[in-house]
Amino acid sequence: MFNYKYLSKEHLEGFDNYKYMAKDTSPLSVYVMHPFWNKVVELVPRWVAPNVLTFAGFLLTVLDFALLSYYDYDYTAASASVMNVTIAEQPLESRPEVIPQRLWYVLAAFLFLAYTLDGIDGKQARRTQTSGPLGELFDHGLDSYSVFFIPACLYSIFGRLDFSIPPIRIYYVMWNLLFNFYLSHWEKYNTGVLFLPWGYDFSMWASTALFVWTGIHGTGYFKRYLFGGYTLANGFEWLIYGTGIFTNLPVALYNTYKSYKLRTGRMRSTAEALRPLWSVLAVFVTASAWMHASPSLPGGDLRALFLLIGTIFSNVACRLIVSQMSGQRCELINWLVWPLCGAALLSTTAPRYEMPAFYALTALSVAAHVHYGACVVRQMCDHFRISCFHIKQRTD
Repeated sequence: MFNYKYLSKEHLEGFDNYKYMAKDTSPLSVYVMHPFWNKVVELVPRWVAPNVLTFAGFLLTVLDFALLSYYDYDYTAASASVMNVTIAEQPLESRPEVIPQRLWYVLAAFLFLAYTLDGIDGKQARRTQTSGPLGELFDHGLDSYSVFFIPACLYSIFGRLDFSIPPIRIYYVMWNLLFNFYLSHWEKYNTGVLFLPWGYDFSMWASTALFVWTGIHGTGYFKRYLFGGYTLANGFEWLIYGTGIFTNLPVALYNTYKSYKLRTGRMRSTAEALRPLWSVLAVFVTASAWMHASPSLPGGDLRALFLLIGTIFSNVACRLIVSQMSGQRCELINWLVWPLCGAALLSTTAPRYEMPAFYALTALSVAAHVHYGACVVRQMCDHFRISCFHIKQRTD
């Protein structure tokens, strides 16, 4: 089942010659988190494989999403109340909490633990002398999937109704975060260096703090205006866009330009340098056209929508990561774009089949992505003669 060969001989040879290069200049990361992680990793037994830490951290973000899906699947808990009494009929301070407030502390703990595990997996690899291409690919591949889980959880704080932003706008907020993640790896595809964005560490701290604050004050705290008719949810929206447009994008473009000017990067032609962007743009344009033309989305099953977009994006991102690590040419269009186009077209020609097609596409995307990831990991393990979740001892 997982024996399919996604990686070519050229991919594997490229991995043989791969050298990890990254730059982390975030003050929070350099002066606070790395010293903290250096202490934490000493608590981990040397027999624990780094990929176990990576996978455990990923599962914690999935668990956060699953817990909130149970309590607030349709993103109305922040505005809902018992006895079917509408939110407008109740004063702010008396609105009941549908999501148990203690759950927010659990979500915060899981998120910060996931962040910590993501920070120490590489240190554990160096500590146990098991560093290699598989570990980086495994780490960044799962990171590409985690990108959508965190904002999908944060949206439950504000909800989709009063004092919030409508689903179509959180959809674009989600895409802003996905683009920023992709931009870092497109940057590495052309420069050969992974410039770790400052926003990642600050966003993890801010998200954890938001969960804790919600646990203390409840979701009702966020049902207020900043000024005029602008709410706290609007402020959250502006912050996400501002971080991407005014910090990550200019820095990535500058680093790429500098690598060409100093001739330190891959020195690809303009067409080849831009090649990885077409696949993610095709997904974005097709999905966005579907959202605006659809009679049911995104006002329907928003969580499944997040899962669909996040899964297809992760598959596109993983293939880019494989290409840039192995030094091979990135694919032009991901094959999942075509069933996405088919489902979008069906929504306009036969609306009654839209939701069945939507759920079928979501299931197909998840199955295809899991299959791709499992096969690539297995193929790399076979090539390097290692185990993904086990450190080989001398007796092995």
